[in-house]
Amino acid sequence: MKKFLISIILISFIVSNLVLFGCAQNQNRDEPVELLVSAAASLTDALEEIKELYTEENKNITVTYNFAGSGSLQQQIEQGAPVDVFISAASRHMNDLEQKNLIMDGTRIDLLTNKLVLIVPASDFQSGDFQVLVKDEIKKIAIGEPDSVPAGKYATQVFDHFGILKDIEAKFIYGKDVRQVLTWVETNNVDAGIVYASDAVQADKIRILSEAPEGSHEPIIYPAAVIKNSRHAEQAQNFLDFLATSKAQEIFARHGFSVLID
Repeated sequence: MKKFLISIILISFIVSNLVLFGCAQNQNRDEPVELLVSAAASLTDALEEIKELYTEENKNITVTYNFAGSGSLQQQIEQGAPVDVFISAASRHMNDLEQKNLIMDGTRIDLLTNKLVLIVPASDFQSGDFQVLVKDEIKKIAIGEPDSVPAGKYATQVFDHFGILKDIEAKFIYGKDVRQVLTWVETNNVDAGIVYASDAVQADKIRILSEAPEGSHEPIIYPAAVIKNSRHAEQAQNFLDFLATSKAQEIFARHGFSVLID
């Protein structure tokens, strides 16, 4: 009888603890969480729209974005910035973080691709391809800083492809990110600029003069991953998974990106 009572007590203790553990788990899932997502500036409009959908379905999660050039974001992560998710506009910045063991194993995905375009102010009546940049009337050409802005690096590759890099580099005005380049063209502060097709789609004060031909630059890939020191790894992975859903892909496509995930 005594053994029977002890068994009953033990079973009751185990069951009650399992219930408490389950309640604690549910409470943890419902606790407010703030995710910091560092992303390439070219993703600004698409990710802002995606955030509305994501937070509507995950009401306990607040998403805060840090938009900048991918190289600058990489440096911030290396210096210990409390980033949960990183989305780069070039593989090389993610590769560097991966080599330094700063991204979480198994979380990296190639999310999107893009195209590079030559733009001029809407009032400009130039015509032709990238070769027009050598003309005397084109005095200022805006590109992203090649060391920190992938679009700037891609731009120099295109110029080299056309054999005009040395002829026009004295005209370069360097932007801190691709959105700054777009703004300079929109406001007629420069005569031409190189941006992504996804940026040009959102602008109505510019005109696309030419698209960089296939093979003129390295492939434009947007990789994404959870950062290893994330304090909210589970929620960060959940956000990353959401970016691969059909809802998010539809938004990316509408904003001029090509989706790589099936």
